[in-house]
Amino acid sequence: MGSRKPTHTRVVLVREGFSGWIVARPAAVQKGQAPPGGGERKGQPVPEVQSEAVSTAPLRIGLPFPSSSSSLPRIAFLRGAPPWSGDGGAGEPPPGAPWLFSCCSAATGPPPGSPPGLSQGGSPSPPPPLARDPAAPFLANVSLERPPERRWEPVLRHFDAAFLREACGRIIDEVIPKWVHAIIRPIAKELESFAPQPFAGEIRGICDALGLDVGDGVLLNLAYESTAFCTSILAQDKNGHIYHGRNMDYAFGDILRQITIEVNFVKNGQVKYRGTTFFGYVGLWTGQSPYKFTISGDERDQGNWWENAVAAFLRHSSPVSWLTRTVLSEAEDFEAAVHMLSKTPIIADVYYIVGGVTPKEGVVITRKRSGPVDIWPLDPSSGGWYRVETNYDHWTTPPPFDDRRTPAIKALNATGQENINLKSLYKVLSVQPVLNKDTIYTTVMSAAAPDQYMTRVRTLE
Repeated sequence: MGSRKPTHTRVVLVREGFSGWIVARPAAVQKGQAPPGGGERKGQPVPEVQSEAVSTAPLRIGLPFPSSSSSLPRIAFLRGAPPWSGDGGAGEPPPGAPWLFSCCSAATGPPPGSPPGLSQGGSPSPPPPLARDPAAPFLANVSLERPPERRWEPVLRHFDAAFLREACGRIIDEVIPKWVHAIIRPIAKELESFAPQPFAGEIRGICDALGLDVGDGVLLNLAYESTAFCTSILAQDKNGHIYHGRNMDYAFGDILRQITIEVNFVKNGQVKYRGTTFFGYVGLWTGQSPYKFTISGDERDQGNWWENAVAAFLRHSSPVSWLTRTVLSEAEDFEAAVHMLSKTPIIADVYYIVGGVTPKEGVVITRKRSGPVDIWPLDPSSGGWYRVETNYDHWTTPPPFDDRRTPAIKALNATGQENINLKSLYKVLSVQPVLNKDTIYTTVMSAAAPDQYMTRVRTLE
């Protein structure tokens, strides 16, 4: 049996502020015993947050950790472990072998056999941290195996509760009509009777943790449903690769830019799906199911939004962003996702933009509450290698005061199909007024390359 070549191992730390080290070594595996985990797993490994250190060292890996034993960082190894050999190593572990971690304080120094650069009996000198893009939002893991009422608790610890309560009150007061307050607040105690799981439990759990009335939690989620002005673009390159980008435009930029988060929804140790949202909002307007499809949603305002949405919500129709998240969780492929997004009753009209993993897998679905109005696919063979959707039906002309479509089309034509990729798509989404003062974030993604999912918080001065 030939030896494996060294592979890169990415180690990601949860917290910053370090005063000691963690040293990793592979756990012993008895001869003839199958390694735990059964070797390679399908899907995406679970990344941790929030700082990264990358190592190709064939031996032990030293990591700084917080001085408080109650806040030791969790770490995850991605892409496979390097061989383990030499310098007292225990031999190369088989694929899937677990890792053991030993901790030492800054005062005592690392244990014998630790990597070079860790001084015995003295304070370690960690390498300089990798630069982190200040526009990158907080990246969180949410375990789908935790009860809905508790699964957002680890994320909440990274935010100021008083700020969140104040922000919630301001958005509700300025966005939601008073008559909606009068309807929703009294019935919110029976939330589970008209809102499905996991959404009801997650809203209740967040409200309990923040000391908010659960009615306010429901109102906040409805507020986000009503004002999603944005731009979505699908594009296919000359090789058939599908790229998907979106700008999310909202009011309350001073609040929302501070609570924009990327979320890995994790099940069985793997990333089930990923999305970008605002903390406290349990739906998704932007998301990706790895190696399957991507989705973004754009508001389609047909008038009487609140009257229609509240009535439909109380009849158990799904908020549009809840359906996005349900589809990311349940649909097995692009075709199934398009079917669910087209047929499921929702509380308001919307545009769903869906990208797949093979050539021509891309559509814009124009929805009314009961079903599809139009399905507009990619058609590269006839020159339709991209589709641009803002907040107006594609067969109509956008109003001059809000024409983001034309500048996006001009930028795509200038880029050309031969040059389109996630980087150039981000540049298209950065052309004004596609990018505007209300743009909260830009996301670019490709389901065939899920590791390249990227969100950046935007500020146009």
